[in-house]
Amino acid sequence: MSALIPCAFTTLILTLAATYSVAFPDGAPVDTCVKAKVNQPNHSRAKPQPQDKNPYRIIASDVNYGPGSQIAVTIEGDTHFKGFFIQARDIETNQWIGEWEEIPNTKVHPECSAITHADPEYKQKAVLIWTAPKNSHGGQVYFTGTVLKNYKTFWSDMINLIQA
Repeated sequence: MSALIPCAFTTLILTLAATYSVAFPDGAPVDTCVKAKVNQPNHSRAKPQPQDKNPYRIIASDVNYGPGSQIAVTIEGDTHFKGFFIQARDIETNQWIGEWEEIPNTKVHPECSAITHADPEYKQKAVLIWTAPKNSHGGQVYFTGTVLKNYKTFWSDMINLIQA
């Protein structure tokens, strides 16, 4: 009986380690929308990396929108990434706005105008499509979020650049 205890303990540790290493392989949960630290994943004790070391960019094709207009948002970088969580926000009110087109390997959180990865594969680039509300009068939008190189290495509070 006592020989089973170390075996059971080892099994528990390996299970927890496997869970830790692949947590959120299908994207950020919806509660990411309303955390105290907006756009920051809850990855154990891992903290966001400094922006001056950020190898990734969020690039929007425009910031101005009209009723039902679409804006392409591209995530790219100098190296591959595993995941992302991006929100669209109105520049004037800072409120969530619009909706995302759910494309392969993404998951949409319409509750907070967010989109996230839906697979654990490495990506070189992600091109996402955001649509403005059809009943809006138009305005300006910005895109903010987190890009993850891996579970422990990520950059939060990123804000889009404008495509030249």
